[in-house]
Amino acid sequence: MTAGWQKLGLVFSPSGHGWMRSHAQNPFPESLGHGKYRVHFAARDAQNRARGGWFDFDIRDPGRVLAVSAEPTLELGDLGAFDDCGVMPNSIVQRDGRRFMYYTGWSKAVEVPFSFHIGLAVSDDGGLSYVRASRAPVLGRNHHDPFITGAPYVLVEGDMFKMWYISATKWERESEAAKPKHYYTVKYAESHDGVTWTCSDHLCLDYRPDEYAIARPVVRRDAAGYEMWFTYRGGADTYRVGTASSRDGVHWVRADEPLGVDVSADGWDQEMICYAHPLVWAGRHYALYNGNAYGATGIGLAILEP
Repeated sequence: MTAGWQKLGLVFSPSGHGWMRSHAQNPFPESLGHGKYRVHFAARDAQNRARGGWFDFDIRDPGRVLAVSAEPTLELGDLGAFDDCGVMPNSIVQRDGRRFMYYTGWSKAVEVPFSFHIGLAVSDDGGLSYVRASRAPVLGRNHHDPFITGAPYVLVEGDMFKMWYISATKWERESEAAKPKHYYTVKYAESHDGVTWTCSDHLCLDYRPDEYAIARPVVRRDAAGYEMWFTYRGGADTYRVGTASSRDGVHWVRADEPLGVDVSADGWDQEMICYAHPLVWAGRHYALYNGNAYGATGIGLAILEP
């Protein structure tokens, strides 16, 4: 078998009705033990409003879905709240027996198409149900992030919560008739309680020429330091997945080449590869990822062959 990433195909597709009419976007796994995983994602209804859901599968038999959430993990926010048009889970961490689910809350805007900010929901029953920590964002607009914040990926190290998230640096109209275009990249914040965050103007990743979107950071740490997977696009290109490394989690060196899971010649991932998340089991490296239309058709799986 050829070395490199080998695609194993779609492992989950949205039901096609109700709150899961389309999309299974931004997958991230929770280990259930013995090779079984719960994969969280964001689905969309007929009005294009996102809610979180999950499915269970066994990495040894990835083509078989074991269970699917019957209801969303978190409903839309109250009318007029920052998350009344969409709730996209991005990461879950545990501390003192509680589960903290960080998510992106969406709302509509006037001069720009949308607004989104970072919310938090907490579970005290092992993830069976989640309750908002607040009806307001835990990281919304501030002096360092004046436009949008989202896609929070959180790790807990000792007594510190560490978050990598996206923040817009500007909106721009390329012509009078054009829809405003957002420019956003990855930033870093810290917290001692997971609720109150300290952030700065520092950009973890800077734009390359023609780039305008660096999205959905996923970070893991090992003895050598930190590794980040992220999704990017620029010019006329659609999304691809890149990687970066860091010794301290704040200052990053971007790899010259993309991850290596590329678009197919045809099918559900022929146009884009996006929102990839690593998964390691029994010494084997896997990637959960989305394809065309930001995950409209579901979640794929790839394996790294030595």
